[in-house]
Amino acid sequence: MMSLPFLFFACGLGAAWLSHRGVAMGFWFVGLVAMLVLFRVHVTEVLNIAL
Repeated sequence: MMSLPFLFFACGLGAAWLSHRGVAMGFWFVGLVAMLVLFRVHVTEVLNIAL
């Protein structure tokens, strides 16, 4: 799940390489939003550590 933003960034780089600037910016924006959402979920997750 945490690799999903990096997949979007890779798609954005591929679109930029093919000179599709609008599509590339869309992929980068979706990747950034996905990274922030997943980080927010990860930060607020409670760790149950039983010692």
